[in-house]
Amino acid sequence: MATMKEFTPLGLDHVVLRVRDQAAAQQFYVDVLGCTLERVNAPLSLIHLRFGDQLIDLLPGNGDGGTGMDHVCLSIRCDDINAVAAALEAKGVKLEGEVRQRFGAWGTGPSLYFRDPDGYRIELKPR
Repeated sequence: MATMKEFTPLGLDHVVLRVRDQAAAQQFYVDVLGCTLERVNAPLSLIHLRFGDQLIDLLPGNGDGGTGMDHVCLSIRCDDINAVAAALEAKGVKLEGEVRQRFGAWGTGPSLYFRDPDGYRIELKPR
């Protein structure tokens, strides 16, 4: 299967998990897995935990108590994220929102969201 010429895959940037109890989840990831607190985005109730080069982010469960993966962010190298967005749309991918600045494992920068065929939300973020 051909890869998109508009970007080069680099690896995982972060994964965002929806959890029942953020304090308990944070304690587990810190005490058991050795994560360190990277930062807290209070307006979004988002806790960023560093795990090596990547982040594990914790969000409160959905209003219905739903837990699980919110999204996975893939790290890419590209010259133009807007060209990546256009190429995805040309392949029939429906983008969720606009390219905008977001925090990730390698700092704040542009990213975009879309869903895979099974409905998993994917974020692409250049390093």
